[in-house]
Amino acid sequence: MSERRACKATGFCRMTMRYQAKRGDGGALRERMKAIAHERRRFGYRRLHVLLRREGFTINHKRLFRLYREERLKVRHRGGRKRAIGTRAP
Repeated sequence: MSERRACKATGFCRMTMRYQAKRGDGGALRERMKAIAHERRRFGYRRLHVLLRREGFTINHKRLFRLYREERLKVRHRGGRKRAIGTRAP
């Protein structure tokens, strides 16, 4: 069956069948993001987004968050106060 007839039968637009995504891997962006994240360990993806935009990278915050998770980056949690467990013995 031809593409035209198949799309008409299923109700799809032919342009959606022929669409090719043009997304790159963002290698330079990933490297710079990792470098900033290791340099500034307390900065999350939101602050990285601001710094990367200042450096000239045009990136959506949702795409940056996806890359941030793929690189397994996260803000390190600070240790909390240690509390005594149970009652203390004299």
